Amino acid sequence: MKVRYYTFLVALACLIILVAIPGCGQSETNYVEIDNESLYQVSTYGALSKGFYDGVVEIAILKEKGDFGLGTLNGLDGEMVVLDGEYYQIKTDGKAYAIADSSLSPFADVTFFDSDTQANPPEGLDYSGLQSYINGILPSKNTFFAIKIEGSFSYVKARSVPAQNEPYPILTDALKNQTVFEYNSVQGIMVGFWCPSYTGSVCIPAYHLHFITDDREAGGHVLDMKLGAVTVSLDETNDLEVQLPSSDDFLHMNLESATGE
Repeated sequence: MKVRYYTFLVALACLIILVAIPGCGQSETNYVEIDNESLYQVSTYGALSKGFYDGVVEIAILKEKGDFGLGTLNGLDGEMVVLDGEYYQIKTDGKAYAIADSSLSPFADVTFFDSDTQANPPEGLDYSGLQSYINGILPSKNTFFAIKIEGSFSYVKARSVPAQNEPYPILTDALKNQTVFEYNSVQGIMVGFWCPSYTGSVCIPAYHLHFITDDREAGGHVLDMKLGAVTVSLDETNDLEVQLPSSDDFLHMNLESATGE
């Protein structure tokens, strides 16, 4: 009887030790926390405007940073649209292509989109009118907002840019070779951002939108529009993370006068 009682006490003591030690007696689970309130940016708009088009970050890495956004590809090759975790490249033929994870981006803005505010602007607004409308519903102009506009558009004017060859021209010269597309009576989604004016040498100030059709077949960088029935969704994003390039070309660029204008 004493032997059995002693054995029971030993077993009970071992059980208590296992429970008391974290991780003992149970499988280990790894949790990955997704930051829905952070805007992740590759490089700066000032560098892009000065002609820095070398890819910096792989698309596979960008996918870990956001499921929504925009940007461009290595060499300024086309317009990038990020929607629902899928990454698309709008080339100069106006068509949308899936982007390989190994592709590199020289400039991009991505976040995990989580709508905070929704509104339905009047039909018939052009780009300028839409900006004025959103200005009226922004809770603040001193922080960042991801913007999604989805529905029907009477008209969309968009563009794409061909890949540039080294030595790279500055952005204003590269845009002289843009291809412009016009879409009429189209269903689609615009993705983009509002960035405060004080970030002008780092981010693209005010509004920056890219477009993709509902069937994910076409799109581009938005130049103008006329709204049909659409819903505007805003996601306030208070944190900005910028991944600066580490190449010698970037480190020795003269960016003191780069305002992004």
